[in-house]
Amino acid sequence: MSTYAYLGPVGTFTEAALKKITTAEDHLIPYANVTATLNAVRDGEAEFALVPIENSVEGVVARTLDELATGEPLIIAGEVTLPVTFALIAKHGTKTINRIATHPHAESQCRSYIARHYPHAEIIATASTAGAVEAITRGEFDAAIAAPATASHYGLEIIADNIGDNDGAVTRFVLVTKPGHLPAATGHDRTSLAVFIGLDHAGALLEVLTEFAKENVNLTFIQSRPTGLELGHYHFIIDAEGHINDPSVSKALAGLREICEDIRFLGSYPRERQRA
Repeated sequence: MSTYAYLGPVGTFTEAALKKITTAEDHLIPYANVTATLNAVRDGEAEFALVPIENSVEGVVARTLDELATGEPLIIAGEVTLPVTFALIAKHGTKTINRIATHPHAESQCRSYIARHYPHAEIIATASTAGAVEAITRGEFDAAIAAPATASHYGLEIIADNIGDNDGAVTRFVLVTKPGHLPAATGHDRTSLAVFIGLDHAGALLEVLTEFAKENVNLTFIQSRPTGLELGHYHFIIDAEGHINDPSVSKALAGLREICEDIRFLGSYPRERQRA
């Protein structure tokens, strides 16, 4: 039995993704935001944490990237993907909807529906979609956009189902733990890094990319994030195909150490295989 922290409350997409990889004997603990979820591992309250890192429509979850790159070190031990669909949820008998609550990523994926059906409604951002639904039960908002399953959990009504603008939207989640746990290479792996280039200069990113290209290592994800030190200073979050123990990845990493100010290893772990 293991203890898992996840972005809560009960009923989030993160909980649904976590249940793909846990058993009934495992202990699942919801937390209010990404930072609190990851801190549960840092503080020893949980062995693992599951948090969202990117969505196929909206893009990256910046808070997750920043926590992994600059917070107390953690590593990624695995990943989970989950198709996401959205519903408009309200109390039974609701006639007027002036205030709709949801997570910003969910709102961005339902903009066409909102503009068409509720053009004058105020959209309120919440820490999670399930948190928005929970707030409806307290009378804080008229409706919420969330996973359809949350309606029955909180005894609410689905006003409209499948309201997302893009069919086939998928969110990727990462399973995070303390350093020291390195999954064995499987031949279908991903290595994640936070790369700090030091003083920015012309061609800095090209130099980083060249180290991977020389070793024929494919990159599946690259995102720049501000370091927080001063305007114009950035680091890069990079996902590369392969395991850190693969010779090609190991050589690329050695090359990066020669040209970068710092590199934070964020984990080598199996990629989730996508169904055709």
